[in-house]
Amino acid sequence: MNSRSSAVELKRRLRLFFAALFAACIVSLGGYYSSASALSMTQNGSIGLQGTVSSPPPTTPANITTPGNGQVLTNGLVTVGGQCTNGLLVEVFSNNVFAGSTKCSGGTFSIQASLFNGTNQLDAKVYDALGQSGPNSNTPIVQYSSAKFSSLGPLLTLSSIYATQGINPGNLLSWPITISGGSEPYSLSINWGDGTPPQSQSAPFFGNVMLSHTYQNAGTYNISVKATDVNGEVAFLQMVGVANGAVPQSASTTNNSQPTSNTAYLEWWPAMVILPLLLVAFWLGGAHRITSLKKKLDNGNDNLK
Repeated sequence: MNSRSSAVELKRRLRLFFAALFAACIVSLGGYYSSASALSMTQNGSIGLQGTVSSPPPTTPANITTPGNGQVLTNGLVTVGGQCTNGLLVEVFSNNVFAGSTKCSGGTFSIQASLFNGTNQLDAKVYDALGQSGPNSNTPIVQYSSAKFSSLGPLLTLSSIYATQGINPGNLLSWPITISGGSEPYSLSINWGDGTPPQSQSAPFFGNVMLSHTYQNAGTYNISVKATDVNGEVAFLQMVGVANGAVPQSASTTNNSQPTSNTAYLEWWPAMVILPLLLVAFWLGGAHRITSLKKKLDNGNDNLK
């Protein structure tokens, strides 16, 4: 009976061992397919899963250092620059009208913006990745008077309802802008910031114009739009485009590339953890069984004495 019981016990433990081994293989294959699927979806740009962690809004405002308060300008195009918190989106306004946006880099920002004829009150707002705004910046007031175009009507200006937009790489990004003032028709030159040649586009009338572009690689790009009217008057608008996805650490914001490796890896760690445990358990079970049999034999021999 003892020999038969030992054989039955051995078969039972072998069945358990191979069942656990099969389960470990299934877990490993599951890890492989989940990794391969996630990689494939990321590369195709069809699905993007991103998580954000709640955080307090920015506490430090942007500080406009140029142009200076009270400055009288003779050029309708001005560079608005100053200090900011690195990584935040900076939006510049003139007389509460959106004049341009950029990503704060190295603790500074610089935006080329168009001024209104007359008084311009400038201010800058900062936003984090969650769209939370920081405190208001200082508000320098500058003066601009255009004698050249005063007889031709309102100055040419560009604006947009979007300071930044995001899209998956490979998909078409559509961006509406508004042309105001100047004299029809207009010509537009759009630099999308990704190293592609500037895009040319015409606009026969003032009003809304739709711009479109497809980014091939993930990254954050500074977009600059230059408009010229029939009289040679020029206006600028700067915005921030975002192509969703992970960006390599070595990539810059104007020349981004995806990782070159596209090989899915096997998730071997479940099997590597489970198999040694199974072997140890198998050995311990056998040792325990032998010890139990020896005790029974010893007890039987004692009873015969």
